[in-house]
Amino acid sequence: MAARRVLKAVLVDLSGTLHIEDSAVPGAQEALKRLRGAPVTIRFVTNTTKECKRDLLGRLQKLGFDIAEDEIFTSLTAARRLLEQKQVRPLLLVDNNALHDFRGIDTNDPNAVVVGLAPEHFNYQMMNQAFRLILDGAPLIAIHKARYYKRKDGLALGPGPFVTGLEYATDSKATVVGKPERTFFLEALRGTGYTPEETVMIGDDCRDDVGGAQNAGMLGILVKTGKYRPADESKISPPPYLTCESFPKAVEHILQHLL
Repeated sequence: MAARRVLKAVLVDLSGTLHIEDSAVPGAQEALKRLRGAPVTIRFVTNTTKECKRDLLGRLQKLGFDIAEDEIFTSLTAARRLLEQKQVRPLLLVDNNALHDFRGIDTNDPNAVVVGLAPEHFNYQMMNQAFRLILDGAPLIAIHKARYYKRKDGLALGPGPFVTGLEYATDSKATVVGKPERTFFLEALRGTGYTPEETVMIGDDCRDDVGGAQNAGMLGILVKTGKYRPADESKISPPPYLTCESFPKAVEHILQHLL
């Protein structure tokens, strides 16, 4: 493996990497404790749109993870920042549990469409409303475009297919704010004082976590938990810096080879 500058920051995906719904990946809590003993800054980065940051933090703490709210950077946070910059009024196709992160945003008479993971809202009426708004010139903002994610009962459709459907129907292109966008990773690093070249990303999504991070100049470690499927590592070029069984194995590699 190529020699690198000494590692200063570690970005860690959450769903599929540290936990799957309300179950922790075996050994993940202890591995995080070991990583905290190293001279690195840790940030937790997630595309999850199923719940607000407050509820997500509560879930993680109940599972025994020592994580502070200001260490978590979500695609919901990135989406809110974009809405504030554009000064638009969104139609929010997001899960009701995620609405807390959009408090104070004007949603009356919407002139923009925001799509996250919203199974309860992905019906014909709501999708048609979004379709008509976009045809009338409203920007389409995708919190992310993941194809699928891992639940306890198996893989499930992500928001990507629904965003793509709206793009197809309206002959438009969505602005994507979450992983794998380069700006997402740079925003997650903001405030740490470190550069992408001093950073490694650990995640279960080869394209969004690892490919996105490596395109931003980071190292990418792919773990075989969560949504990982055999041969995922061959889906991006260059391939992941490392593919390993789980988050604990990724931490072990970092402690032994990157510090």
